[in-house]
Amino acid sequence: MSVLDEILDGVRADLADRQRRVSLEQLKEMARQAPSPRNALAALKAEGVTVIAEVKRASPSRGKMAAIADPAALAADYEAGGAKVISVLTEERRFGGSLADLDAVRKAVQVAVLRKDFIVSSYQLWEARAHGADVALLIVAALEQGALVSLVERAVSIGLLPLVEVHTEPELDRALEAGATVIGVNARDLGTLKVDREIFGRLAAKIPEGIVKIAESGVRGPRDLLAYAACGADAVLVGESIVTEKDPRSAVADLVTAGSHPALRGERP
Repeated sequence: MSVLDEILDGVRADLADRQRRVSLEQLKEMARQAPSPRNALAALKAEGVTVIAEVKRASPSRGKMAAIADPAALAADYEAGGAKVISVLTEERRFGGSLADLDAVRKAVQVAVLRKDFIVSSYQLWEARAHGADVALLIVAALEQGALVSLVERAVSIGLLPLVEVHTEPELDRALEAGATVIGVNARDLGTLKVDREIFGRLAAKIPEGIVKIAESGVRGPRDLLAYAACGADAVLVGESIVTEKDPRSAVADLVTAGSHPALRGERP
């Protein structure tokens, strides 16, 4: 059993528990009362390379990374540093996240918020919207094609921007067939947890013009951001390297400065 399979087993068990406690109708009512979604697509298409900064306590590859007693304060630091989107890990068992973190971050920032989790059901999309998310992650490796297509369509219908994550060329083909308009290329193989920063360049060249390209994993600092930018990245998603910094606001600001370098202007479609 791969790491991804183990994670998904836990996700489904926790999902079943939440479904027993909160009905889908309750979630839909919460979503109706939630603030209107922010225009995350505009943020991702802004000039330069957009920085998506992540609230992330732990991961299967690193274990515990940061306590993050106050996710709202961390997210506010990210926003002050110039991040245009805040990603919030809500998976509990392996990443130490929660929907409470999503609530706290939503209240603390004005920029778009991404719910990053292992979404296998439309119930989780309604959760994301009900708790204030504007973007939801859909991982191709975690979904059968029919489910992927259905979740992409459902996300759009309820006001969420689906960020569709891939790691291989066949997964990219599936993402495009499912109608993805924002594709994240994860340098980390969720089956083995190994990171290969070359994967983004190989896959980005095969992504059609007009589709937003996000480089995920492997950004240790401005140099990695610039390398991804040279391969066509519209945005980078950064977690580990900034949550472990003593000054996350400055760490984000350094990435934002690199991403707004004049040399990058006019390079992207």
